[in-house]
Amino acid sequence: MFDPVTAALIVIAVVAILLVSGAHIGISLGLGGLLGMTLTIGTAAAMAQLATVPFSTTNSFTLAVIPLFILMGSLATQAGLTTELYHAAYNWVSRLPGGLAMTTTIASAAFGAASGSTIVNAAVFTRMAMPEMTKLGYSKRLSAGSIAASGTLAAMIPPSVLMVIYAIITEQSVGILLIAGLVPGLLTAIVFLVGIYVMVRRNPEIAPRPAKPIPMSEKLASLKNVWGIVLLFGLVIGGIYGGFFVPTYAGAVGAFMIVILKRRASPGVLAETFRDAVLTSSTIFLVIIGGMLFARFLTYTGLVSTVSETVLAFGLPPFAYLMAFALLFLILGMFIEPIAIMIMTLPVMFPVMTEVGYDPVWLGVIAVKMAEISLITPPVGLNVYVVRSASPVPLSLGDVFRGVAPFIGLEALVLMLLILFPEIATFLPSIAG
Repeated sequence: MFDPVTAALIVIAVVAILLVSGAHIGISLGLGGLLGMTLTIGTAAAMAQLATVPFSTTNSFTLAVIPLFILMGSLATQAGLTTELYHAAYNWVSRLPGGLAMTTTIASAAFGAASGSTIVNAAVFTRMAMPEMTKLGYSKRLSAGSIAASGTLAAMIPPSVLMVIYAIITEQSVGILLIAGLVPGLLTAIVFLVGIYVMVRRNPEIAPRPAKPIPMSEKLASLKNVWGIVLLFGLVIGGIYGGFFVPTYAGAVGAFMIVILKRRASPGVLAETFRDAVLTSSTIFLVIIGGMLFARFLTYTGLVSTVSETVLAFGLPPFAYLMAFALLFLILGMFIEPIAIMIMTLPVMFPVMTEVGYDPVWLGVIAVKMAEISLITPPVGLNVYVVRSASPVPLSLGDVFRGVAPFIGLEALVLMLLILFPEIATFLPSIAG
């Protein structure tokens, strides 16, 4: 048997090699966890964990909210809510500097209240907005950057899959955390809009305005088509906030009410939608199961308590621990997807952060914000790759990364505001609690 520290070094090296070789993050973490447990507590115990963890992890009422939120987003897309949202937003802001990029941001923020998935948001609006922006003469960098960045809004705006993951790992209330992300998510969208306005005012050539103004009658008429998203948001967040049902039921209610009311639930559409939702959910659950095996290794060997005690023994000011927490997320986010980052870091860092006095709900918002930033940072900004692969317009990774760079700065500004004014994240949860 190996001592925990030696085993941890071996496991870290093996996981790193697997990731560099292109192995799936869930498989890499799972194999790393099994190897670590084999080295420290024996093969029989490791195999026993492999036999029980997948079922015990997925057999969870709380985790059921993830596939339901994903299904809700897929059904909302099939029901045509995305197109109607985009059309309404375009009618109202297209004449502003950078109006089409603003349209994408507004529509993506609103659709985030239906999808809960950054990947879905980025893919949907890439296919919808990128050709339109290119046709009107928008810079590819601004177009791709605004789509990739606004897609991350689904990470914060409820219903957020990342918030659910954080709640499960840290044993916090899913409903409270979903509510906590509302104001920070809307604040991020507003900062993006202001940022786009400033960028285009400084360089009008990157975003020409449409020649013809849109009549007020047409603007008002387009609003009647966004009732679906308003209803969906009211059902999900209003139901949770008002205590009418738990988040899992909210996902189920939201998913089926939209399709029924929009009357676009043909058997073929439903079959395709359920298939996509199952594939996306399976990918997420593979990461969760692999991460849980890795977490079992950390727990059984005592590494979590050892590292926590060692870090706390430094006696640093709370702000220093916060900076270390943010830096850890940022560095890992350059190489690993957000769900895996949370599963890997929170078992160790959450006890440290709460011990030095940070509020668990506020910390959840900060963790999701850092995960949000990691989705657009090189070299593995997941949303950047989604935009590039989903774009109907020829697009290079360099274009998207350069286009998203100003939005990384805007995200850093929002992060600073959340740190300086924690009430932004804790005000609504304090009322709901």
